[in-house]
Amino acid sequence: MKALMKQIDEKNEEIADTLISLGMKRPIARVLSYLKNRNEVTSVELEREAGLRQPEVSIATKELKEYGWVNEREEKKPGKGRPHKVYSLKVGFGKIIAQLEKQQRTAIDETQKNIKRLKGLGISA
Repeated sequence: MKALMKQIDEKNEEIADTLISLGMKRPIARVLSYLKNRNEVTSVELEREAGLRQPEVSIATKELKEYGWVNEREEKKPGKGRPHKVYSLKVGFGKIIAQLEKQQRTAIDETQKNIKRLKGLGISA
């Protein structure tokens, strides 16, 4: 029997695509867009619902924890086996957007500064 692969909805897909257009890696963007409206999710849910492989979920959540955007805890599952990792957003999605906006503005300012420097060095088209 084939497992059902439920993907993130159209709005969350658009959010993920927009995050990717800002330079975010696809797995990170998909995890963020999925976590946006959830209290907590397991790594297995992220794999299934966000359409990611287990290594992609692990790498994405590790980076998101380093940014300070995601909490991680372990939850013992019934029976034997390794516990599930459970994730939730540590900060609101609006704060994440504000941080991304600040990063983009800094990158734009740096680019403009470098162009001005080149012009000052007498390099022209």
